[in-house]
Amino acid sequence: MTDQTNALRIETTADAAGFAALATGWDDLVRAMPRPSPFMLHGLLEEWWRVYGEGRRLAVVVAWRGERLVGALPAMIERRHGLRTARLLGGHESALGDVLLATDEPAATAGLLTAELGRQPFDLLDVFGLPASSRLAAAIGAGLTVISRVEAPVLLMPDGFEAAYNAKTDSKKRNLHRRRRRQLGELGELTVTVAREADELQDALEDAFRLHDLRWEGRPDGSTFGTATGKRFHRAAIARLAALDVARIVHVRIDGRPIAFHYYFALDGAMHVHRLAFDPDPTIARLSPGLVATLETLQVASDEGLTRVEYLGGDERYKLELSDRLEPLHQAIGWPQNPAGAVASRATLGVIAARRRLKRSETARAVYERTAGAAARLRRAA
Repeated sequence: MTDQTNALRIETTADAAGFAALATGWDDLVRAMPRPSPFMLHGLLEEWWRVYGEGRRLAVVVAWRGERLVGALPAMIERRHGLRTARLLGGHESALGDVLLATDEPAATAGLLTAELGRQPFDLLDVFGLPASSRLAAAIGAGLTVISRVEAPVLLMPDGFEAAYNAKTDSKKRNLHRRRRRQLGELGELTVTVAREADELQDALEDAFRLHDLRWEGRPDGSTFGTATGKRFHRAAIARLAALDVARIVHVRIDGRPIAFHYYFALDGAMHVHRLAFDPDPTIARLSPGLVATLETLQVASDEGLTRVEYLGGDERYKLELSDRLEPLHQAIGWPQNPAGAVASRATLGVIAARRRLKRSETARAVYERTAGAAARLRRAA
């Protein structure tokens, strides 16, 4: 006789109210991930949908055993170039997103969740930010191309930041860092502030917006952090994350004036780098305020007991110098549901290959930066 109280039930939620009702138990699934992602937390995803959901269709697939939520695949469907594209909820910013499973749930449930997504009306799948051992990619298998897209360095500091720092830098480098901090202090009283409570975070976020706007004025910025819509999202999201004690914003200040910030998430013993910027004033910028802020932030994270740093970004030198290995983020494209989806999948993969070839050209990169910067200035003027 089948135990109906423990039978698996798969459902799809397609409206905001239904997704809001999934809050209980959702974040437990996030913390059960092999590489827990703060970008999959329910509150953050719910606020993202409130701000960016217009014109898109929710397709959040969930698994229940009785009244207990044991699995989820947070997805959505959007129109891109005339085709219906299935993506992870959160879009391009869903770093480390994947199928969510309870710790005692069999791996086969991931396949059932994915199969249910395949019954939704879309033409192809295009998801960004998957970890290397993605449950979603494994469940789909053939017909899906998985490409390493972002280097994503990782720093391990089980014995604290100071031990990791000393192991990865020589005395010359450490002396340089101390000199830069001392030189910044010569411009005025240098202080480091850490915002963690809700009211502190809201004020710190506004300072971060101002620094970000200064830093990227007239330069290409691929994030949405400095846009009006992005600011609206982050103001709402940080309140939800503050309630979970996940968000942190560290500022380096001179005479109380913010000159650099580092915004990160603390989840399950790991620091997840989110945004950082510094004042581009030449008097300040020549003294490496961004690096000083990063070193201070890593110490803050270590002091609260975080032992792993997920940079979640590219291969900038300072990240590679202060990391142990690369654990790349991947993009998965394919799983076409019809001939149009198959054509679009091949075309998208071709565009990515072409971009990679362009990035290898220093000349092309310089031209891109000049034209993108000029375009940004024209948009602001308009």
